[in-house]
Parts: sequence; C-alpha cells; structure tokens
Amino acid sequence: MYKSSYPKTFPENFLWGGATAANQIEGAWNIDGKSLSTAEVVRKSEDRHQMSMDDVTRESLKNALLDQTDQYYPKRRGIDFYHRYKEDIKLFAEMGFKVFRFSMAWSRIFPTGEDEKPNEAGLNFYDCVLSELEKYNIEPLVTLSHYEMPIALTEKYNGWSKRQTITAFNLFTGTVFKRFKGRVRYWLTFNEINTGTWGFHETGAIDGNLSKQDQLQIRYQCLHHQFVASAIATKQLREIDPKAKIGCMLARMQTYPSTPNPKDVRAAQLEDEKNLFFTDVQARGEYPEYMNRYLAENNVEIKMENDDQNIISKYTVDFVSFSYYMTTVTEADGKEQANGNMATGGRNPYLKESDWGWQIDPIGLRITLNAMWDRYRKPLFIVENGIGALDKLDKGRIHDSYRIDYLRQHIEQMKEAISDGVDLMGYTMWGPIDLISFSTSEMSKRYGFIYVDQDDSGKGTLDRIKKDSFYWFKKVIASNGEDLS
Repeated sequence: MYKSSYPKTFPENFLWGGATAANQIEGAWNIDGKSLSTAEVVRKSEDRHQMSMDDVTRESLKNALLDQTDQYYPKRRGIDFYHRYKEDIKLFAEMGFKVFRFSMAWSRIFPTGEDEKPNEAGLNFYDCVLSELEKYNIEPLVTLSHYEMPIALTEKYNGWSKRQTITAFNLFTGTVFKRFKGRVRYWLTFNEINTGTWGFHETGAIDGNLSKQDQLQIRYQCLHHQFVASAIATKQLREIDPKAKIGCMLARMQTYPSTPNPKDVRAAQLEDEKNLFFTDVQARGEYPEYMNRYLAENNVEIKMENDDQNIISKYTVDFVSFSYYMTTVTEADGKEQANGNMATGGRNPYLKESDWGWQIDPIGLRITLNAMWDRYRKPLFIVENGIGALDKLDKGRIHDSYRIDYLRQHIEQMKEAISDGVDLMGYTMWGPIDLISFSTSEMSKRYGFIYVDQDDSGKGTLDRIKKDSFYWFKKVIASNGEDLS
C-alpha cells in the first residue's frame, strides 16, 4: 500500500545567505588595473522612482568616460567592499551564512575584454575573497556576468551585438574556472538575462536612437549570443571542474490576469511566456515554439551559426535560479502601471507596496516556485529577494521590523512550496549589506541586515552597523527556517 508523505521543513543542507554584485559593493573602480564596466557609465537618476539603466547614448558614454569621478556614477565607489571584504564576510559569518553570492567583475580580470593575459591583481582579489569565505565555511555562489562587461567591448563591438563578444566572455569564464577549480561549487552565467530586452545594462549595446523594430532585432540578437556563450561556459565548466554546478538566472516577473475575461487570461499567459522564454532556452535547450511565433510576427531574424542550436541543446544548466521581488497584473486593454525590478505591469488592489511602488506578494513566491518546478524539474535557487526601504538611525540602532515582516512572509511561503514538493536549493536575500541601488544608483534605498554609513552623495564613515533584522536572520539560519518569530 502506498502511504503518501511530504517534507514539512527546509532540507538539512539548505543554503541560507545573501546576494550582492561587484558593481554595487566593490568600489576601487580605477585601481589595480580595473577598467570601467557597463554599469559604471550609467548616470545616477535624479528621481528615485525613475529607473536609470538603459538611456546610454554615444554622447553620454563619451561624457562618462571623460568623467574621472564618481559624483554622478555612484556604482564606481560602491561601499568599498574591495578594502573591507574581511570585515563584511566576518559579519556574514556571524549571521551564520551558509552561502554568499557575489560576482567576479569581468572588467577587473580582463580590462579590455580581449587582453592577452588576465589582470593578476583582479584574480588575486577574488583569491582573497574566497580564502576569507573558506575561513568561515561559507559556500561561494559566483555570478559570471552581473552587468559588468568591460566598456571597451561596447566601444569596439557594440556589446553583445557581435559574436566576438562570445569569444571574449568565454576567455574570461575559462580563466576563472581554471583559477578557482575546486573552490567554487556553484556558478551562474548571466544575471537576470531576460532584462536584456530592456537594452544597454544587460546587452552593452547602444540602441536608443533606433526604431522599436530595430531595437527588438538588436536586443534579441544580443541575447542569442549570450545563450551561446552560456552554453559554452557550461561545457567549459564540465570539462575543467566536473564536480561544480552551473545555473541560469532570471528576473522572475510573475503576472496574473486582471479579470477572468479570457482575453486578460491570454494576455497574462503571453507575458509569462515572454518572461520564461529565457529559462526555457537555458534549461530545456531550445527556442520554444511560442517564441518562434513572437519573433516572426515582430520581424526579428536571429542570425545563427550552424552549431549554435546544437550547443544550446547539449549544454543546458544544472539548476535554475531567479530573483523575486513583486508581481503584477495584466489586462488585455492596458491598465495603470506599477514599477518594479525592471518590470512594469498593472497594479493589484489586493497588495501593499514598498516605498518605491513595488507590490509585495509573498504568496506569489509560492506560486512562482510551484510553476517553475513543474515546468523544469530542475533544482531551484532563489538568489534575490528583499525590500528596499528608507532606514533611519535611532540612537545608533535601526529598528527595521518592516524588513523582518517582509522576509518572514516570503520564507513562510518558501516552506509551503517545499512541502508542495519543490526542490529548493537555497535562498540568498538581496542584499545582506546596504549597497548602491542598481536601478537608481542611490544609497537611500537600503536592503541590508547591515547598515552602511554612507549617503547618496558618498559622504559618511562607511561604518557597518547591525540592524534588528541582523539578529533575526541569524536566528532564522540557526533554526534552519523554523524560528521566524
């Protein structure tokens, strides 16, 4: 007789931790041989509700390269993790981190993208970071490309629009795989690869002066080149370090139909397909039929070489990771827009919003986990989730009960999804220490368990201060997700 059972708690080997990106924490943008990256030429937004990521033009790029300061480009200064990594990792260890997600800045290791030899100072820095993580038994989860392409590749090839960038990227990936063999068990190729449909920050291609049709053409061509590069990186890793695992990373943009009207249901389905297309290619190994229709109807012709589809099919990822911040609703005839992590969609009257208008939907995370597990049957990893807030110092303390509430509700839904049968590897919240906001390049939008004394203009001591949520998350990890009080 078959007796049904199901898991009622997080697995013993669950990976609890936090996630960052080099361009938002490291600083040291002009020392030790590093070059500017695509993230570091995007000018700071003057409106914290207005995302400034893809409005780069040839003229603005020229001005950014001439500007040798960080006044208008805060990602250049970050929070000085480059010099304070030991202090920061010690704080992560105090919380009990099992894993720390960070990126190895491509532009720090290959400043032009095509250098004959890698920059040894850059490799040495990541050697030191890994040694510090090893000291505390913290597993590294390394992102290979987190909007940090050397800007020289934009100047020479207009980013990923040319196939030469594939060669440059895989020179970088092969180098770090060999250098850090046996020290990194988990890798990610492209951070939030689907955001390449928005343009420059992911593709490195300047296309703002083009028609919508030409923008679609160049962006999907760039993304195809990234699919190929990701598959080649997967092949490289399996040959160089077969015990390691590699995953893809999606900005998950769960949407609901605004009404039961079949037109709205179909519109939501189409939005979901456009989002999941990227993981379909990287996890299933082929362009899905629905996307073939979309590309054809929009007159987008992907230029492929003979072996492209074969390598994409043969070298699919080992696991699927994603960011989750919010959900939206979709209506066939349009609706009032809500902004989020590079996502726009209709407002949901049943949800509350953050200070930045991001709709908070913990149950949506369970819905997402179940849907993605059913679709891919590969281990899932939540590698970004968190809430940006205007934290205030109160007699040297930060009482961030709102952050604790947000994370508690999402972790509760993760546990429910695990009970539903989802194979969930881990959870790295974004970002465990206050950092420069990617979308607006401000410091005021704080996510961390650790407060950093720096304002939007870069002034401050850079002292690290533990928030109330620091002690709460320490308790969560120690209890393996059981104590959420």
